[in-house]
Amino acid sequence: MVTAAVTPGLLARISTIGPYFAVATGPRPEADGFRPMTDLYAGPGVLEECVRAVAGRLGTDQPRVAASTLHLGAASRLWSIALACATFTGRVPDLGPERLWWRLPGSGPLDLWLPDPREVDREPCPALHHTVAVRNLVPWAAAVRRASGVSPHTLRGNAASALIGAHRVLLAREPRSRFTVVPLVRALLDRPPLAGAGAYRAAGSGPLAFRRRSCCLFYRVPGAGTCGDCVLTPKEKTS
Repeated sequence: MVTAAVTPGLLARISTIGPYFAVATGPRPEADGFRPMTDLYAGPGVLEECVRAVAGRLGTDQPRVAASTLHLGAASRLWSIALACATFTGRVPDLGPERLWWRLPGSGPLDLWLPDPREVDREPCPALHHTVAVRNLVPWAAAVRRASGVSPHTLRGNAASALIGAHRVLLAREPRSRFTVVPLVRALLDRPPLAGAGAYRAAGSGPLAFRRRSCCLFYRVPGAGTCGDCVLTPKEKTS
């Protein structure tokens, strides 16, 4: 099947789907403060500063809760952008952490900037696994665990839940995407580091039904409840 290229125009189109799909390209955005993702993964000081900022927004004094929320949000950003490109074009952008830049805005998910988009030279599923799971989520989980002590079980569940959320938004807002999203998501859920994070099943022609085997800890935020796919949520609410 003929595929299309990952271009700045395509990424601009994908950015209109929603805030988790947005990524800037080209010259540096007007407001400064962007840093390469490698800084977020490598240095505890940078990550701890972000965790404190997120904790302040959430109104929690529990660093693990803020760190897990930050981890889940970043995973959602990465999966959303890469998965949308795969379903629109059959190609996946190279989101290597030395090429992708981030900053923490005043509210909402991380701002992302990809100065010079290029593609991963692999088929969609292995490309998604390589650029998101291997290049980003593995070092991201290790960094969050070092900085805050969030369990690997929770972080694996966050990564899987982020993927499920991205595919649900795509199916809801872009139902006529050129390439089918559900088989890609199923294949990714069956591979490390996501394997074992939860149970999924097909739900007709719609998105996968998913129930994770862990909790992201967001219920500990004042006034918050559990997510629909949380292990703490009664099963009848996720069927």
